[in-house]
Amino acid sequence: MNPRLLEIRKRKEEIRAALNGNEKVDLKALQEELRSLDAEQKELEERERVAQSITLGNVPENVQQRQNPAAAARPAQGLDSEEYRKAFMAYALRGTPIPAEFRSDAVASTKDAGALIPPTTLNRVIEKVRTYGNILPLVTRTAYKSGLAIPTSDVKPVATWVAEGTGSDKQKKVLGTITFSHFKLRCAVAVTLEAEYMTLSAFEDVLVNNIAEAMAVALEEAIIKGNGTSQPTGIIHDLSKGQTLNVASLSLDTLVKAEAALPQAYEAGSVWVMTKSTWMQFVGMTDSAGQPIARVNVGINGVPERNLLGRDVKLCDYLTDFSSTLTKTDVFAFIYRMKDYVLNTNYNVAMKVYEDNETDDIIRKSIMVVDGKPVDFNSLVLLTGNKTA
Repeated sequence: MNPRLLEIRKRKEEIRAALNGNEKVDLKALQEELRSLDAEQKELEERERVAQSITLGNVPENVQQRQNPAAAARPAQGLDSEEYRKAFMAYALRGTPIPAEFRSDAVASTKDAGALIPPTTLNRVIEKVRTYGNILPLVTRTAYKSGLAIPTSDVKPVATWVAEGTGSDKQKKVLGTITFSHFKLRCAVAVTLEAEYMTLSAFEDVLVNNIAEAMAVALEEAIIKGNGTSQPTGIIHDLSKGQTLNVASLSLDTLVKAEAALPQAYEAGSVWVMTKSTWMQFVGMTDSAGQPIARVNVGINGVPERNLLGRDVKLCDYLTDFSSTLTKTDVFAFIYRMKDYVLNTNYNVAMKVYEDNETDDIIRKSIMVVDGKPVDFNSLVLLTGNKTA
């Protein structure tokens, strides 16, 4: 090794010790010196690398004999000969064709060279795709501290006609509140230090996408059917809320009854929510005039827009597929005005990367502190099975 390289590394250690010490130092001067040392070290290492590559050429015969005296007394034939090895080195280093006397007419196929030809790995990881992101954009998002309270009222004042010179009864406005607490949602993925620095860049991208997907899926599932004790309260958690229709089979009459149960004041903005399997059971049904009750249009951005009797349908994987065996507690579809669900986020960390000092594992972590509740159930129409549990 170049003696100057040893001096540079020693000086860097001295600078590190000075920076870690308690004595006053000229930080700007040390930074300039470090930059100069780095540049010089890089140049010296590059020169050493070039010098080493030059020594990969042919070794003089007298030197070769001194290193291995028995080599001269043991002449090699064919592919083991010194001439072939020299020719092969010239081919590997400079692309010089191997002389014809060392080439045979035999042709190696791909199966013969299987151990020598490394596979080409595409910078991509194939994973099973899952649906998410259809529910989160529809709900109301807030970002208040814990203890958020939303006033509610089930009674509105009523105006009455009165005779001339008379008044009306005084009415009381009864108010209630819905208070939000907090639940922590966490996702952490660890990989070993070796995997972190030896795998493809696609592996890191997949990890980040997996964490983001896991957080979104957990939030959406809680919005639909969260238990309200260890996670946000779901829309269908309490079957006593809203209106419930017990369904034995899917038909046009099922949709008509559901639409009839939805108050007119809540028609605007209310959507159907169901699985794709349930949706496909409506596809092909027609009304008495032969018009299809399920339609699929292509939106401006090319995304399919589904609707039943003119009402938008949002698909998700968090409900049960419809079947004739479902019980009265199994919700397979519902109508709801999704903006009446409030998702309150107290703390949101997109991504944090840190190293476990004990194992050297690289950990990517995402944390949210969140709570959610339906604040209005008047638009909720639940469709369940008709079997008794």
